[in-house]
Amino acid sequence: MTSETDRLAAERYVVLTTFRRDGRAVPTPIWVAGDGGELVFWSERKAGKVKRIRNGGGVEVQACDLRGQKTHGAKVAGQARLLDAADTERVRRAIARKYGIVGRVTMFFSKLRGPADRTVGIAVKLDG
Repeated sequence: MTSETDRLAAERYVVLTTFRRDGRAVPTPIWVAGDGGELVFWSERKAGKVKRIRNGGGVEVQACDLRGQKTHGAKVAGQARLLDAADTERVRRAIARKYGIVGRVTMFFSKLRGPADRTVGIAVKLDG
């Protein structure tokens, strides 16, 4: 029997829902990988989802299509946390490994666009 973390980590895309201070949900489709029993992904440090995670780490994750419009499977609540530089690099490698050549090319060009601290890794520990 696979866990919800394994099931979601095997999906091509998931929609990560973060919450504003007033409680409004903000869904964002993302690439995701599994690492150490958690779901991991990366984002630009200045992105709204990073700010919302910093303010309160409660999130929901659900499998989706490329644009995040068609979801499938259960929606699962979890707690997100921002990672340090070494763990962010580990997340980048996990994403590149999972998404093959497209993932490796994306990570390569992401590094060319600016300093290493421009992006941040994020880990989500699912509830239950």
